[in-house]
Amino acid sequence: MKKVKRLTAVLMIGAMTLALVACGGKQEAVSTTAAPAPTQAESAKEETKAEGKETQAEAADTEKKDSYTFGYIAYDMTDIWNEYASKAFEYAASQADVEVKTIVLDSKNSLEESVTAMESLIQQEVDGISIFPISTEQGAQLVKMANEAGIPVTVENFAMDIEDPGDYIASVACEYDQIGYAAIKYIAENKPGAKVFFCAGQQGAGVYEKYQEGVDRALAELGDQVEVVATLHGDWLTDKAYNVTTDFISTGEEFDYIFANNDMMAQGCFQALKDAGMDDIPIVSTGGSPDGYQMLVDGIEAANMTASVSIQGVQTFKNLYDSVVEGKTPEKFVSLPVIPVSADKLDEFIAWDNYEAAYNFVYK
Repeated sequence: MKKVKRLTAVLMIGAMTLALVACGGKQEAVSTTAAPAPTQAESAKEETKAEGKETQAEAADTEKKDSYTFGYIAYDMTDIWNEYASKAFEYAASQADVEVKTIVLDSKNSLEESVTAMESLIQQEVDGISIFPISTEQGAQLVKMANEAGIPVTVENFAMDIEDPGDYIASVACEYDQIGYAAIKYIAENKPGAKVFFCAGQQGAGVYEKYQEGVDRALAELGDQVEVVATLHGDWLTDKAYNVTTDFISTGEEFDYIFANNDMMAQGCFQALKDAGMDDIPIVSTGGSPDGYQMLVDGIEAANMTASVSIQGVQTFKNLYDSVVEGKTPEKFVSLPVIPVSADKLDEFIAWDNYEAAYNFVYK
């Protein structure tokens, strides 16, 4: 029976072409054909699913246990963003008012492994599960598996804005448009009248496009205070950012600020400015990675629009804990906060590996 469930799950999601970048984003729903009338066995599954929902809804009426076990399904622990998120989740568990044991399983960017991980946690009868999906569609599949088992589940790194995401507690993810907006707003506030060169990420994958939405929104609101004089694409790479920045400098177009779409490109932009004798032009970047922190220290960046994944890991734990242990209903979606940090205010930087600071931020 387990093999049948597993095969069904894999077939439902195995045809998807998937990609994950540092911050999770919103994806469009994938259309499916209408399902046939439920069989007797399927009806029984629906009853089990309904019972699971009822159990979750009535959590507030149950007494707290002496200890709980929470599962965590990682997308890929070789990905630094996911690694820090999972460690933040475990740190938050260690700070809970009651004992919370954690079981962290790695999908290794494999659809089949993610199903195996969910089956394992269900068999171990954990009290709750947090998933870091490969995509919204694959995430929905895992959510529905937990629903059938009557186990509460929460989601991180994706806003589950698809037609049928299953019954999940809440989700937390960063929103690229908010970061783009914050960058332009920061520049406008710190250098009114700034002329900005936007060294943007790669077109076509949807990530840069979300950043651009935020940039456009900020320009619509603050257009009299800031101007983007050119947008060229460094494709997230240091070398290409160096080349496009050098090319732009050679045009003679006047500019006095750079918005680099990530820290790797900020390095290329800075080297191009330095080679041209223009390294007094400030650079704003995004992400808040350990490299970003060092570039603030070294004076390569003037500011970074930080989005700490450790906050994401703590928040997804809090969503699960509040629902399962406290019987509370968390906010359905929480956007990962964008915290602008300038080089002269490094004490405001919440590093990806500073789990204590992330915990204090979420639980403040």
